[in-house]
Amino acid sequence: MNLHTHTWGTGPRTAALVHGIMSDHTTWHRVGPALAAQGYRVTAVDLRGHGASPRGPYSVAAWADDLTETLPRDLDLAIGHSLGALALSLAADRLTPARAVYADPAWALQGAKGIDASVFTDLKHATPETLSALNPRWDATDIALELKSLARWDPDSAHAVFGEHALDRTPTHPTVPSLVLTADPSPLISPSHAARLRQQGFEVRPVPDTGHTIHRDDLTAFMTSLTTWL
Repeated sequence: MNLHTHTWGTGPRTAALVHGIMSDHTTWHRVGPALAAQGYRVTAVDLRGHGASPRGPYSVAAWADDLTETLPRDLDLAIGHSLGALALSLAADRLTPARAVYADPAWALQGAKGIDASVFTDLKHATPETLSALNPRWDATDIALELKSLARWDPDSAHAVFGEHALDRTPTHPTVPSLVLTADPSPLISPSHAARLRQQGFEVRPVPDTGHTIHRDDLTAFMTSLTTWL
């Protein structure tokens, strides 16, 4: 399906941004303009079941297929976070961006088979206090935007990630030059997993003192890690 998108900038280079579960394109409200200032025309999607995009049925394959249906081929840069990084990695061989960035990607989920989707669905009605406790480095704008994202999110999408769907989908190799940015410490990329990724040809860079949503915890560090690699 064609996804809802939001665009920043009119530059000659092209970039795409793909958010994680429960969020939408507004998670990139500072990254998008920062890339636009560097000469990119930036397109951020709302994944199926998120933001203003259509609803279900949900699967990791469907999220990847939607990206190939919505985004242009041969982007200069594609960035995905968490679930968005997983979907992007499954679509990268079809989108063929010049470079791909995976921010704390949700690749190795096999350990989450016993985690109930309610861990996420219960956050549908989170309070500002709950979000602040979970994300102590977020400012008031990010808290307010995430509350709006949660209101637009279809919690049924979480069931496509856990239980029998919690698998290890780590790519065997990068299909294009690829950077993996990890939180420090990362809830998804262990040190041994990071070493495995390096052996497979990925550039892996931890971003110190950040949680899972690196770009919201420390925009400056996120952009520095990104631009020094590009």
